[in-house]
Amino acid sequence: MHIPVLQKEVIKYLNPKPNENFIDCAVGEGGHSAVILEKNGPEGKILGIEIDPELYKKLNAAEIKNQESRISNRLILVNDSYINLKEIIERENFNLISGILFDLGMSSWHLEESSRGFSFRKDEPLDMRYSFENQLTAEEIINRWPEKIISRILKEYGEERFSKRIAKEIIKEREKNPIKRTSHLVEIIKKATPYWYHHQKIHPATRTFQALRIAVNDELNNLKNVLPQILEVLEDKGRIVIISFHSLEDRLVKNFFRESQKNGRLQILTPKPISPSEEEIRTNPRSRSAKLRAATLIKVQS
Repeated sequence: MHIPVLQKEVIKYLNPKPNENFIDCAVGEGGHSAVILEKNGPEGKILGIEIDPELYKKLNAAEIKNQESRISNRLILVNDSYINLKEIIERENFNLISGILFDLGMSSWHLEESSRGFSFRKDEPLDMRYSFENQLTAEEIINRWPEKIISRILKEYGEERFSKRIAKEIIKEREKNPIKRTSHLVEIIKKATPYWYHHQKIHPATRTFQALRIAVNDELNNLKNVLPQILEVLEDKGRIVIISFHSLEDRLVKNFFRESQKNGRLQILTPKPISPSEEEIRTNPRSRSAKLRAATLIKVQS
């Protein structure tokens, strides 16, 4: 079951009012959208963007089943990447946008049901793509990319302290056998890292899997390229809420907010990022690294 992260805080900072329109840029399993739709009726709409075609079909089927409900009639779903935010808004003729939400975390569906190798706890193909239009897979990186680049990916995107050792072990292993499945990669990571590292709070493969997923889906560049588009599409005093799960994502958002505030385009609502409470982390351990930042748009008068 997918539990929306920082749900109360999302509602507090998005502050949805009756008849306002919102965009959920990574709608996932629709948890946040459902709560916003309870607040922005009777006429307010949500444009929900989902890059994964399978998750989009699942969501769309759920919407069709519930099409008699007042809520689902106000949810417009599109299968696309938020990198195309402006294009999507024009195509769907979706105007008067009062708020935009980005939940940059992976959905539970990807870990539990997608069978694409996002989870180190399952034996699955090393794919890790959100969209099949993307040609690059984790298997391609692991089996074909140079040791130095693999090491850099693990260090930069995963903040993996043993990145060099893991990359070296990957190269050694792939010379004997191609590395095609998650279980094989987990064995390699364990072999490359000290015994004590296998008994930390997080699994020794966590950072490597995170790094590969970010690299496969070009997540940091996508975020960097979509942020300026927000300033062009929001209404005056429109709210932006972004939940990130990685220090590099959070840094991008923080710097963008600060720069935009300096230029008189945003007012930051969260001087420091909001983290989940201990109670939420207990209920939903995947929320532990979440950081929420929020801001309000200041429209430039023409």
